[in-house]
Amino acid sequence: VRLYSEGGIGCFGSCASATPRERTRAARRTMPERVRLYSKGVILGYKRSKVNQHTHTSLIRIDGVNCSDDTDFYLGKRIAYIYKAKTKKQGSKYRCIWGKVCRSHGTSGVVRAKFRKNLPPCSLGGRVRVMLYPSRV
Repeated sequence: VRLYSEGGIGCFGSCASATPRERTRAARRTMPERVRLYSKGVILGYKRSKVNQHTHTSLIRIDGVNCSDDTDFYLGKRIAYIYKAKTKKQGSKYRCIWGKVCRSHGTSGVVRAKFRKNLPPCSLGGRVRVMLYPSRV
């Protein structure tokens, strides 16, 4: 089923030839638009000083957060680091390490997060999902 006809904007093929029943069937087949229930983030590294590195706290940059005032909304939110392993466990090769946002870090919108297990070094630069729960509103 084509969404646009060649002669102009049409519904499904040419609108004149499509019956109302065909239009409703085609409309039922289309999937509803997917809604993303999380914000995207990037793992920047571990909390550190000039000499020492504290691997129990990770630094996360959340998309769309550019100042420390914007980080207040994300405090306490859950973070999921999803990675793919070689062997299946419980029917899936994907695994997840959960954590949560502890506090902001600096003035540029980066946050500190603690995970249940420390993130592995291969996760640095990887993507995380910042879930929009629990809500504090």
